[in-house]
Amino acid sequence: MRFQRSLALLGVALLYLALGPVVVVAGLGALCVPRVRHWLRPTWRVVGGWAATILALAGIVVVIPDGWLPIPPGPGLLVTPAYVGRPATPHPIDVEIPQHPGLARNGASSMHNDGWASDAYAWSGPLGESPRVDTAWYGLEECATLAFDSEERLIALCGDLSGPVLHVLDPESMRPLATKDLPDRPDGNGKKPWENLCAGAYFYLDAGDRAVVATTDRHILVIGTRDANGEPDLTTDETFDLSAQVPEDDCLIALMPDWQGRIWYVTQDGRAGFVSPDSGRATVLDLGEEVANSFAVGRDGGVYIVTVEALYKLGVGAAGRPTVTWRTPYDRGTRTKPGQLSQGSGTTPTLLPGGLVAITDNADPRMHVQFYDVADGGLVCQTAVFDDDESASDNSLASVGNGVIVENNYGYSGPLRTLVGRTTPGGLARVDIDGDKCAVAWTSDEVAPTSVAKVSLANGLVYAYTKRKSWWGVNAWYLTAVDARTGRTVWAVRTGLGTLFNNHYAAITLAPDGSAYVATLAGMVRVRDRD
Repeated sequence: MRFQRSLALLGVALLYLALGPVVVVAGLGALCVPRVRHWLRPTWRVVGGWAATILALAGIVVVIPDGWLPIPPGPGLLVTPAYVGRPATPHPIDVEIPQHPGLARNGASSMHNDGWASDAYAWSGPLGESPRVDTAWYGLEECATLAFDSEERLIALCGDLSGPVLHVLDPESMRPLATKDLPDRPDGNGKKPWENLCAGAYFYLDAGDRAVVATTDRHILVIGTRDANGEPDLTTDETFDLSAQVPEDDCLIALMPDWQGRIWYVTQDGRAGFVSPDSGRATVLDLGEEVANSFAVGRDGGVYIVTVEALYKLGVGAAGRPTVTWRTPYDRGTRTKPGQLSQGSGTTPTLLPGGLVAITDNADPRMHVQFYDVADGGLVCQTAVFDDDESASDNSLASVGNGVIVENNYGYSGPLRTLVGRTTPGGLARVDIDGDKCAVAWTSDEVAPTSVAKVSLANGLVYAYTKRKSWWGVNAWYLTAVDARTGRTVWAVRTGLGTLFNNHYAAITLAPDGSAYVATLAGMVRVRDRD
């Protein structure tokens, strides 16, 4: 029979997609048999045919534009569940988050949703009604932050191995409608490309649908996202040069406007300041402590920044320059824990009703969720979460009004850490505060290595991007919905198989139409309920 070897190899490939890496182990074992090795020994014609086929497929992938192909699936289709649980019944959470006048509507403006960095949405995400999963492949490109313009198109800040890029994406197909290349990431900086936060993680969409973006060459760009006819277009409207305030060996991390319209910024080496858009005048204050996360802004004019040493509230002094309103140190622990991108930083500050701001510290043997008074920076209460020597978080807390949801990222050191079915210790927890006391309301065993979990206030669900341990060596990723009241897992849908579906610190984003988007190392995943 002709093509016996090719058919045998095709059969092995299909088994690999169905069962996962165990097929590779079995195949290597079979090669130990001399008779098998002799039978499989290919001719030059066969080698040439396979090589030509691979080159042709690679050429097609390079030629086809981003987003026109789905993310390639990994192995293990038959040994991992596609869906578990049942559709959710909505149980709304009553929380009022003020609308920042300088930002796009709450939930649509930035990675952490609003000026308070609440990570909470007023609208619903998917309820798990026969959820449909769609994907779009961008090559090796991840979109850390997503926002929505007034037409509900996606505005995405993405990055590849060379540097950041800004897209306007169609929300249905997830294909780019407009693209703007931003300055490349400089060589060095002591970090791997997927660990480098310099100007590639955070941006915000202002009230005029303009993307305000920090660049790797120490500028702030204000970029319009549509033309005069309302069609997608990325044109720079304004540029602010910060090279006099930020030295060449430092870099911009995050931007956010205060309630008066000043554009505040923080840098990796701990410089903070603002630009006055009317005059273009830039200021700077050197905190002298590394910063690795975004920040929050309050209606009182306060700018809340966490460094690797302390939680700060900044404001504007009488001379019109940034000044420290208060500084409260926290326990930074004795080490940088696996699961953090910085030297043991607390999380992005989350403002809460009642005049509170919450972070996690980096204490040993267990980190704490901490609540501070925004007036004077006093610690109101704190409580430890997760297990001894297995607790760390690099992601912002999500607000549920009288408490927060915290995600355990301990053990995640990069994409290689979750290969061949492995996971991290994981865990989600809810911590509530009542007066001057706080306590853990529940703890979930779900493993979300780096998901930047989000809350839907409309339906009472916490959305996390999770991974299950697999003795088959399969890397299966899921969008998982957890009841915010009880911590019970309601449902989970498999989004994909393989490392290309790893979100690697990119945030879950809930769309106004009820969809959930998750950016991965290779593109975008969309989950929505079927009509």
